[in-house]
Amino acid sequence: MSDSLAPAQPEVREFKTTVESIDGRDVTLPETYFYPEGGGQPADRGTLGGVTLDDVQSRGEAVVHTLAESPAFEAGDTVAGVVDDDFRTYCMRAHTASHVLYGAGRRLLEDLGYGGFGITDEKVRVDFETSTDIDDDVLVDLERLVNRAVWDSRPVSWETRAVEDARADGAVAFNDKTEADVMADADSVRVVTVEGWDEAACGGTHVSDTREIGPVTVLDRSNPGEGLTRVEFAVGPVAIDRRSETHRELRAAAREAGVGVDGVADAVSRLAGERDDLADDLASLREEVLVGRVRELPAVERDGNEWRIGVIEGFNANAVGEAAQSTVGDAADAPDAPDVVAAVGGGPAPFVVVAAAGAVDAGEVVDRVTDEFGGGGGGAPAFAQGGGLDAEPGTVVEFLGSTDG
Repeated sequence: MSDSLAPAQPEVREFKTTVESIDGRDVTLPETYFYPEGGGQPADRGTLGGVTLDDVQSRGEAVVHTLAESPAFEAGDTVAGVVDDDFRTYCMRAHTASHVLYGAGRRLLEDLGYGGFGITDEKVRVDFETSTDIDDDVLVDLERLVNRAVWDSRPVSWETRAVEDARADGAVAFNDKTEADVMADADSVRVVTVEGWDEAACGGTHVSDTREIGPVTVLDRSNPGEGLTRVEFAVGPVAIDRRSETHRELRAAAREAGVGVDGVADAVSRLAGERDDLADDLASLREEVLVGRVRELPAVERDGNEWRIGVIEGFNANAVGEAAQSTVGDAADAPDAPDVVAAVGGGPAPFVVVAAAGAVDAGEVVDRVTDEFGGGGGGAPAFAQGGGLDAEPGTVVEFLGSTDG
């Protein structure tokens, strides 16, 4: 039994070997060039003895190949292994790209450490441990530096080093989140070097030159945990398609704004400012309309006080409450101001707001309403509100206009 030879010889796609043992669909070989899942890299795909592989895993000292169906061959038979070329090549490019991204992080991020790594069919993720805020500008710079390293055609190599020696070397990054199981009892570790750019302990498969990675497109960032920033990127066709789509959207935005591509940011900033100004104007107009509606509520005389009572549609309780408070006032300052405003919000579960100036206690009025129709609320003598009333708005208005309300 032995480890996979794939990391040391990633270019091998076909090999022949003798079957060592079979247990149902699980097959072990004395040597294999299939990569078992581990270190954030998925298992290789392909066929063994003409049967499709479902999975490849390291179990103890053995690499176990799980087939899609029980094989016709037996232990001792010679079989051919065929590694899926497209998927292996993709994984090699993606894995090496993650090292190049980390190398870019070394140049941009403070207190840098590995927080995790993983490859899927569509994208790759690297979790950075860093005190640096990876904002949009940093994200763009990471992508720029990665693609520059690809363009520079930097050699990629690997060697085995003593774990103690590698850990003492401050230039070597350790991804203990994904490699901890691999290195737990190991005396040596494989160090992958992107010349002049990055060194990291890694047991995955890699290309021999960064130019083989091809274009890299950063997709997004997120925060999977405290102190971590996850950067997701794509290589190959997904990266190309994403970049083309982004370019298409940018040109469409430029066309709509009537500017060149270089002027989109300024145009968006200008339009956002105009939008905010319009929003402020709209809010002011809505406030004026609301105050006007409150002032036009039907007047009711109760115990020598003028009440304005009615239904207000289309506004929330806070807005109606502010308008009600601005409407009541001292007769000396505003002769037409009512003593009490009691407004009911329209809708299936109406609210009530009461503003009072003088002898009427707004809090007591709201308490009587919620005692009658349920819900909850409260407040002070000058202003109170309640919500969740189990009644039609018109019914609440009738109650407020009666001597009981």
